[in-house]
Amino acid sequence: MFGFFRRKKEETAPPAVSHIAFIMDGNGRWAKKRGLPREAGHRAGAKTFKRIVEHCITRGIATVTVYAFSTENWRRPKREVDAIMELLDRYIEDTFTQYADRDVEIVFLGRRDGLAPSLVEKMEKLENGSRGRSTRVNIALNYGGRDEIVRAVNRLAGEGKLPCDEASLSAALDSAGRPDPDIVVRTGGDFRTSNFLLWESAYAEYFFTDTLWPDFNERELDRILTDYSGRHRRFGGL
Repeated sequence: MFGFFRRKKEETAPPAVSHIAFIMDGNGRWAKKRGLPREAGHRAGAKTFKRIVEHCITRGIATVTVYAFSTENWRRPKREVDAIMELLDRYIEDTFTQYADRDVEIVFLGRRDGLAPSLVEKMEKLENGSRGRSTRVNIALNYGGRDEIVRAVNRLAGEGKLPCDEASLSAALDSAGRPDPDIVVRTGGDFRTSNFLLWESAYAEYFFTDTLWPDFNERELDRILTDYSGRHRRFGGL
């Protein structure tokens, strides 16, 4: 199921998708249904992540943001957290090769403190080596939407830039430099934003699907993009 809050189709040109974001939910439940440890679900989810990001790039979407690990996810069992961090470390290693000669920029959103110094070093190396390319993949890691806004305000305060306006606050966010998401997709059947891109997604079109993230595929994404093309975005107007 997707297309929550459907709107009547309008006779307008299909809106272009410049930014799509994903709440990749359901890895643990996917594993449980198969009698596997939760870590197996995260491994399967990592494979889906790579395929879906690649499909978005193929479809010409300039910015893709994924919710990899939240500031609240530290509350999960240590074994599960360690498995996620190991997958992220491996992803970064693979990405050095995968996107070395491609026009893809990798940016990590979220706090760096609390992460292993070796992981942060690899993250920064990947960011520095891919900076300025036309397609961007944002990976929200140790990320929370409220925390992002608080850090942005504190950054502006430290620079003596308060009071601020919407433009200056947007420019101080982790996601600065790219347009707000047109679409936010949440897999796994829940209907929550889960503290993801709270500022940036104010006017995003949301799609919720019962599909667990490891089972999410290119066909379902294409159906979402087709549904989106029939929506009329008013941004508070008529």
